Amino acid sequence: MGYASTVNLSVDERHRLAQAEEVRIETTSPTGIVHRTIIWIVVDGEDVFVRSVNGEGARWYREAVARPDVAFDVGGRRIASRVVAAADPESVGRCSAALKGKYAADPALRLMLRPHTLPTTLRVLASA
Repeated sequence: MGYASTVNLSVDERHRLAQAEEVRIETTSPTGIVHRTIIWIVVDGEDVFVRSVNGEGARWYREAVARPDVAFDVGGRRIASRVVAAADPESVGRCSAALKGKYAADPALRLMLRPHTLPTTLRVLASA
């Protein structure tokens, strides 16, 4: 994935995403079919992260890597975005800590922290 856009989402967009328990990510298949999948999202400072609970095999993740222009539906508002790989140790650690903070009471949290999910950490940026 390229870094065509390195601009973070706006303060308002980050706030909306931070408050949302779940969001729908909108991705596009290689044939142009749009898919919407419910996922978790976290905000750490000015950075927004997502991670695939199902690892690299998840359709939404594969589509986002192939076509990084995505969108998030949060509370009926569409936030056009771009995702970039964030599998470096610092980003993975920040995402994991944010997931632990936001979803501490959810028994599914442990699934998001399994070793095979860590390389699927993506940073969410403003659309290019």
